[in-house]
Amino acid sequence: MAFDYDLFVIGGGSGGVRAARLTALDGHKVALAEESRMGGTCVIRGCVPKKLMVFASEYAESAELAKTYGWDIELGDFKWPAFRDRMHSELDRLENAYATNAEKAGVTIYKQRAKLTDPHTVELADGTTKTAKHILVAAGGHPVRPPMENADLGIVSDDVFHLERLPKKLLIVGGGYIGCEFAGVFNGLGCDVSMFIRKAQILRGFDDETRGHVADCMQRRGVTIHTGCAPTALEKRDGGIWVKGSNGHEEVFDEVLWATGRKPNTSGLGLEEVGVKLDRRGAICVDEYLQTDVPSIYALGDVIGRVELTPVAIREAIAFHKTVFGGEPTEMDYDLIPTATFTQPELGTVGLTEEEAEERGPTDVYCTAFRPMQMAFAGGEERVLFKMLVERETEKVLGVHIVGPQAAEMIQFIGVAVKMGATKADFDRTCALHPTIAEEMVTMKEPVRQTD
Repeated sequence: MAFDYDLFVIGGGSGGVRAARLTALDGHKVALAEESRMGGTCVIRGCVPKKLMVFASEYAESAELAKTYGWDIELGDFKWPAFRDRMHSELDRLENAYATNAEKAGVTIYKQRAKLTDPHTVELADGTTKTAKHILVAAGGHPVRPPMENADLGIVSDDVFHLERLPKKLLIVGGGYIGCEFAGVFNGLGCDVSMFIRKAQILRGFDDETRGHVADCMQRRGVTIHTGCAPTALEKRDGGIWVKGSNGHEEVFDEVLWATGRKPNTSGLGLEEVGVKLDRRGAICVDEYLQTDVPSIYALGDVIGRVELTPVAIREAIAFHKTVFGGEPTEMDYDLIPTATFTQPELGTVGLTEEEAEERGPTDVYCTAFRPMQMAFAGGEERVLFKMLVERETEKVLGVHIVGPQAAEMIQFIGVAVKMGATKADFDRTCALHPTIAEEMVTMKEPVRQTD
């Protein structure tokens, strides 16, 4: 059978575009359909605009810090519309770069929705059909609102970047990394920020001591965190949104931001109709080579619900390309992926948490918390936290966690050492670079506790 394309990709995010480009550059005929904007969640409504907002939110604190270092600075008001418009100009530039680079590689782009009609055919929104030897679904995910009355009064993360004005009082519902990052952003921009979280602590799944340290810092900076609390009622009232929490707390806010989870974009794609299996969350089930139950159909990125990070989707795209078009079956390596949350302060982590390491076996826990030089000089009380988990028998480093300025930058390179199997002795014999925050990573000599 002659196909229109060797590969048809559904989704123009980082993973889908990388797979399409690599395959086209190899001389194969490739098409890609994207119903929204090229670049996907990360570029258009996630990592990139969020990080720009993080940058914007940190300048007020930097200006105050500068005064203690002798600078005569008077900070004016933050002009949200000016920043927002410039941010969207940058997103337009990046979107154009994604599309241009794909087209230069030889990818045909259809700016419309596509759905599967059989294992080798997709139907576009205009009613035309295209056939392909292989189909790759990289449709991403989307934020969800909880199933409760008046939930539509609140916004989701996609909406944040289009606000007409900054809220004076904001409630964030959810204590995951998205909720905590936006709490820091809006607090830094001068908003009165509160959080409702169902659990006893923020950042479920992260190291307990580390997430507790982040929570303490957030509250010290002015974020109000209501733990063990979920909204039970929302109403329009007094010119805002009245919210009642399960702990009895009632308050009126200008905006409510739902940060209560995301779901894969699999609805309406015709997946189950052609034999592709979905799990209970709606994520596409794939094997170790990203292949579905239908041999011609593959999937990667947030739509498979494994590790929902842009660099992971890109690595999955490379593995897919090698497997399907390179004759080199390649499994995605999900072990020891460095991650960061751009909370304020930042949290960088790689490897096991203390709780996970303890379950694995006897562990030495190295930990230190200290005031960095820059903040100590200014009279600040916030402490940086460094934590290393070491397997006692082998001295192999199992996990590293950092809370503080530039934690994400540090954890990227620490991740290299941990991935290579570094031991505590390897860190110990590395000379410290003084004066830096990072030198603490090689100067922690004695464990603060041991688990058996």
